[in-house]
Amino acid sequence: MTKKLNCILLIDDDEATNYIHQKVIVDLECAKRVITVHSGQEALDFLNNRETKDKLPIDLIFLDINMPAMNGWEFLEHYKKLDPLKKAKTILFMLSTSLNPNDRKIATEIDDVNGFETKPLTEEKIIKIFKTHFS
Repeated sequence: MTKKLNCILLIDDDEATNYIHQKVIVDLECAKRVITVHSGQEALDFLNNRETKDKLPIDLIFLDINMPAMNGWEFLEHYKKLDPLKKAKTILFMLSTSLNPNDRKIATEIDDVNGFETKPLTEEKIIKIFKTHFS
């Protein structure tokens, strides 16, 4: 890929899923950095506490729906209240194993969500996202 994002944030409680998704991203060489967190709360803490002036901006977030403690929907409720500078340049995709059409419908009704993909994340899905949002 010729376009390289600054940073992609993966939010998923499953270690194996994070490993696979990170590997696909690294193999495509589409981001300078990939950060993984394991819960919605960990993601909020990360976004709220990072010094943005010295860090690469987050360009893309992949968010799982089903996580313990704070699921993806609950994360989004808090995310929409974040300082806009902490969300700047961010495209957010729901990434889930859920085949429930209602999950997809709800995701499309949330302003901060740019799309919904089923797991696993593949090179084809990333290329499609890049063509749509980063060309």
